[in-house]
Amino acid sequence: MPDLIRLEYRDVTMRFAQSAGPLTAVSGVNIAVRDGEVVSLIGPSGCGKSTLLNIGSGLTAPSEGQAFVDGERVEGPNAHVAFMLQKDLLLPWRTVVENVMFGVEIQGVAAAERRRRAQALLENLKLAEFSGHYPHQLSGGMRQRSAIARAFVTDPGMLLMDEPFAALDAQNRVILQGELVRLWEQTGKTVIYVTHSIEEALLMGDRTVIMTAQPGRIKRIIDVPFPHPRDLIQLSASPEFGRLKLDIWRVLEEEVNRARAEMEL
Repeated sequence: MPDLIRLEYRDVTMRFAQSAGPLTAVSGVNIAVRDGEVVSLIGPSGCGKSTLLNIGSGLTAPSEGQAFVDGERVEGPNAHVAFMLQKDLLLPWRTVVENVMFGVEIQGVAAAERRRRAQALLENLKLAEFSGHYPHQLSGGMRQRSAIARAFVTDPGMLLMDEPFAALDAQNRVILQGELVRLWEQTGKTVIYVTHSIEEALLMGDRTVIMTAQPGRIKRIIDVPFPHPRDLIQLSASPEFGRLKLDIWRVLEEEVNRARAEMEL
């Protein structure tokens, strides 16, 4: 049986109007993401990674080409797709458990069931004892854990994650990466994961998509050979991990330098 394609971009190009003329953010992008797969997007700043997530979620319509979720053309926001950003965007007047329940509350899930789901995720992410706290009472890592729980509580078919741990310190980032990998291994969700970190791309992704400098095109797609479950510390000690990290950097370096040169013009 062929793999189910959960998300697909077909010849997607995105232009934005500017006073100096149209800016092409991404050009001619074709990606097919299989059900249960994690695909990491990596590339220079401004290469259109976030733009692709916005198109896949239905928040933005492409200038050319089409995006499809479960074979249906994306024509607006999709309730089966969850978005997680660098900012946790927790509602300050709601407790942790109330924030986590917010998505299923909007879906009309009964109060007892939405609380059960939220509490189960908070326990899984070691936040149960903080369920009655407010966001300002939490550390940055705990806030992002809460945001992960909120993303998973609606049981979405797919998660789009835009550098969710970029604002965290190195120690919290490693911890949260492990929590997310563990939760993905339990649920088998389809994930598109944007990052600037090669290590994070290799830890998270089954495939790593390397994009060019603006306008963003796909330069290369690399299969990540490491089996699950994965642990960043153990992977880092692997010669294969080091070799693959260097291979990705050699592909990426030219694009990073080109993006930097264009910014200096």
